Amino acid sequence: MNIDFNKQGGLIPAIIQDAKTDKVLMLGYMNQEAFEKTQKDGIVTFFSRSKQRLWTKGETSNNFLHVVSIANDCDEDTLLIKVNPDGPTCHTGADTCWNEKINEGQAGWLNYLKSTIRDRKNNPSEKSYTASLFEKGTNKIAQKVGEEAVELVIEAMDSNDDLFKGEAADLLFHYLVLLEQRGIDFDEIIDVLRKRHK
Repeated sequence: MNIDFNKQGGLIPAIIQDAKTDKVLMLGYMNQEAFEKTQKDGIVTFFSRSKQRLWTKGETSNNFLHVVSIANDCDEDTLLIKVNPDGPTCHTGADTCWNEKINEGQAGWLNYLKSTIRDRKNNPSEKSYTASLFEKGTNKIAQKVGEEAVELVIEAMDSNDDLFKGEAADLLFHYLVLLEQRGIDFDEIIDVLRKRHK
């Protein structure tokens, strides 16, 4: 990864994003030493402009930011670091430095679920329910989606919201498994919906 630390006086911005929800958590700055420490430790370390030293996020609060991936932008002078946070990111105690809740608008979490489903397909384990579905093939997965849809319809006729939400979650999960089995990304379905919306 080529990073141009000289362009902005030795510091580059690092955008920190929650790997599961895609929420932007904070913006910090890194020099080369902070970047190398982040890569080595797997925990985000910045260069603090106020303290004029390396600063590992969470060193006093224990709210560490565990690195999932690091990407450089097209100009090679800004980083996007996806993380799994241990707790609130902002020093105020908020989830993000913009006072947003991580769980608001959780649709982004579907990307995490999709990647987990894909991983279970590509790296099956005997203990994984998801891997066992892929082993049974398309017909069985499609049948399972049908069963879950019927169960959701039945619960829709009742007034138990918890059971209804449980069946809705089951249907969505098995639907995503079916899409993965067919090699179709959920984003392609969203594209169809967007075209219909015009």
